[in-house]
Amino acid sequence: MRFQNILFLSFSLLLITSLWSLSKKPFISPLDKIKGVNLVAPPNPFTAQDLEPLKAMGNEWVSIVPYAFSKPNQSFVRWGSDRQWWGEKPDGVKQSIKMAREKGFRIMLKPHVWVIGQGWAGDFDIDMEAEWKKWEEEYSSYILTYAEIAEEYKIDLLCVGTEYRIAAKERPEFWKSLIVKVRQKYSGNLTYAANWDNYENVKFWGELDYIGIDAYFPLSENENPKVDELISKWRPIETELKNFSDSVERKVIFTEYGYRSIDYAASGHWTIEEKATSINQEAQKNSYEAMYKALGDSDWYIGGFLWKWFPDHENAGGSNCDRFTPQNKKVEEIIKNWNKKS
Repeated sequence: MRFQNILFLSFSLLLITSLWSLSKKPFISPLDKIKGVNLVAPPNPFTAQDLEPLKAMGNEWVSIVPYAFSKPNQSFVRWGSDRQWWGEKPDGVKQSIKMAREKGFRIMLKPHVWVIGQGWAGDFDIDMEAEWKKWEEEYSSYILTYAEIAEEYKIDLLCVGTEYRIAAKERPEFWKSLIVKVRQKYSGNLTYAANWDNYENVKFWGELDYIGIDAYFPLSENENPKVDELISKWRPIETELKNFSDSVERKVIFTEYGYRSIDYAASGHWTIEEKATSINQEAQKNSYEAMYKALGDSDWYIGGFLWKWFPDHENAGGSNCDRFTPQNKKVEEIIKNWNKKS
């Protein structure tokens, strides 16, 4: 009897240890290096041929972004409305997926809520608990619908949320329960897109397969910083990210990264409007090059999705554009060369 008890106890300990070990590992087969872009969800349909310039630059992934809309301190999450642009709604998303697959791209599906009058979801908050509960129901419906689409089209990576600083920090049990529901509908890899200054506050990385970060780290207050300066600014950030990646045993994807073609491009885009600026393609190019050189060989980092790319490539970006898109700018060559190397 004593031997049987010892045997049972040993088996139980082995089972518990095995389950704990499994909970610490990614659920899905690891992804290869990601060389991708966030596609703009356009108002009108595009064609598969419009994605050809992306292939020519060596990109292998696209992020398709179905938008939803909320208002500050209100519980509703609106999506799939007839008033939305074609690329933001389920039918447009499905067509975009089909065209991306036709051109051989792997895909991240990245639902993204825009808060009307506020912009990004980082400051979104609700005063009353009952209204938070209503928001959780509406947000879950939104995400689970796209989880079903992700499974139907065998999407490679699904992002369950983007930049919810307050909701992610203060309501971790909701996100954990949502992830369980998503996994019941979708069998691929999962991530969450945390803002660069909030990833350490996310307490549900262990439920996901990858750490997702929208990587707009401010690096330099110089108007036109050089590559070597920016690489040196990346070093402490790289150490912090590596240590965090090791601590949660998940690799990092930059679910968004990028720089405007403007003076002070590496200072943090939310500060640029306060400065006197001019178009500066060199600042954008240097910022991209420094990031690639600083992080490209890191074992904790598997690449990411630049922000952002318009399907109408011929008319996008250009020498008179100071926005994020790299299209028809000097930085295109930097991206192309890096994609070939990585």
